Amino acid sequence: MTVREIAELAGVSIGTVDRVLYKRGRVSADTKARIEAIIEQYQFTPNPMARQLKRGRAHHFCVFLPRRDQDAGYWSQVLQGIQRAADEISSLGVETEIVEFDRYSREEFETAAAAILSKKPDGLIVPPIMSERTGPFIEQIRQAGIPCIFFDANLPGIDPLSAIGQDPFRGGYLAGRLMHLFAGRLEKPVAVLDAHGEDFHITRRRDGFLKYAGEHGFPTIVQEYSGYKGLEVSVEEIGRFLRENPALTGVFITNCMAHRVAEAAKKCGGARDFLLIGYDLIPNNRLSLEEGGIDAIISQRPEYQGREALLNLYRRIVLDQQIPPRIEIPLDVYFKENIPV
Repeated sequence: MTVREIAELAGVSIGTVDRVLYKRGRVSADTKARIEAIIEQYQFTPNPMARQLKRGRAHHFCVFLPRRDQDAGYWSQVLQGIQRAADEISSLGVETEIVEFDRYSREEFETAAAAILSKKPDGLIVPPIMSERTGPFIEQIRQAGIPCIFFDANLPGIDPLSAIGQDPFRGGYLAGRLMHLFAGRLEKPVAVLDAHGEDFHITRRRDGFLKYAGEHGFPTIVQEYSGYKGLEVSVEEIGRFLRENPALTGVFITNCMAHRVAEAAKKCGGARDFLLIGYDLIPNNRLSLEEGGIDAIISQRPEYQGREALLNLYRRIVLDQQIPPRIEIPLDVYFKENIPV
């Protein structure tokens, strides 16, 4: 199906079809409805290269995310998926620019955010972490009319084009169930290490775990670590907590730092004597899981999230296709026995 064939079926000129496809110029309601019905019937998709020529320039997308080396390399996994998608659409009239920031530096975040706004991209993908900072930035993006897709997390009260990620409350609830299944009766407390308590989705993981614990009557201790102080939670901090709380059934850490809990436990006196559940199959967690230092990891498919975020932005902005407002990532659980090769 071509534009010429659509025009012939609708009994109109090619120019009229063009005005409907690219939403410019006036077309009567009846004619527009007739053309759109033909487009729907034949599942016609405009040629992205032709759209680029009509615009006179390539589409420019920005990706705004923490430095790839931060959070134990989690963002480098996201970036791998983004780069795969960028390679797929680079020949289709899309330029993708990666803008990284130090998530532990307010000044660097604000400088990078201002750079994004000055670029006025045709679309943006961003993880809405650190809601105190990203909330005002996303409001500026909205006011500037820049279409946006969220990944990794979501923020209540904001409606991006699409939000890609897990349900964090369900993830935390699942971690509670896993802890219960592993331990059986839970008489000694379970610690919840709430790393990055400034992130809305991280607190929802904590809340999900505490909901399960409350329903099943097992005691908990919550320890919060905030990234706003400028550092990732360290092995030393975790070790200090473990020494202060020697009688634990288990530890659930709400982000990707489970390997640091395993390392801290080893430094505290040899074999770990509590259950350990965390998030994300980053290299250090993978190694610790293989060696028995971690009991279970909930994975959220970071590469897939990055790729889908950019491809869905392309589908919506370049192809003018409808995309799902919410793409939920499954709650994958890995043990030593089922780590993917």
